[in-house]
Amino acid sequence: MDTRKVAWHEAQWLNEPPRVDIDGEHLVVATASNGDFWRKTSYGFIHDNGHALLAPLPNGSAVEITYEARFEAQFDQAGVMVRVDERTWVKAGVEFADGLPQLGAVATREYSDWSLAPAPDWTGLPITLRASRSGDALTIRARKGEGPWQLVRVTPLAPDAVASAGPFCCSPQRAGLEVRFTRFVVGPADGSLHGGGLP
Repeated sequence: MDTRKVAWHEAQWLNEPPRVDIDGEHLVVATASNGDFWRKTSYGFIHDNGHALLAPLPNGSAVEITYEARFEAQFDQAGVMVRVDERTWVKAGVEFADGLPQLGAVATREYSDWSLAPAPDWTGLPITLRASRSGDALTIRARKGEGPWQLVRVTPLAPDAVASAGPFCCSPQRAGLEVRFTRFVVGPADGSLHGGGLP
C-alpha cells in the first residue's frame, strides 16, 4: 500500500463545523459550542456531536494527522479519530484539561475510557497523531514538531470491523476553538508495535 495524501474533499464530515475554510493546502476549522465525543462512563451522558472528517481505514493501513491549535478552555481538544459506529470509536490527541495540555486517548466500546499524560511543552508546536491498524489492534502514536514518536495507546479493534479515520476537534465548554489541520495522509500499517511513521 502506497502512502498518499487524502484531499479534504475526499473525506466525509461527521457533524460538520460551523466554519470550515481551505487555506492553501490547509484545512482551518472553528468548532461549535458544547461539542464532544463521550459515552456514559462516570459522567453518565452520551455526546456524539464533535467534529470529525473521516475516510476509510481498512485493516493493514495507517493514518496520520498533523495540526496546530491554541488550547485555552477546559477540554479543548483535537487529533485523530478512528470510528466504527457511535458505540465503537477511538479519539486521541492533545486536550486542555485541568489547566494544561495533556496527551491522551479515549477508547470506546459502548463505554468510554480515558487516559492522559501531562504535555506542557507541546504548546505552540505542530502535533502529529498516527493511528495504525493491524490484525486485532489499533496503535496510537504522537509526536510534537519533528520529535520522536511516543506511544500513546494500544487498544483492540476487530479485524473485520469497517472503520474510518481522520482529523477531529471539539470544545465542550465553548465555541470557536480554531484548529489548522496541515496534513492528512494514509499508508501501510506499522511493521511492528514499536515502529515509526509515514514518510
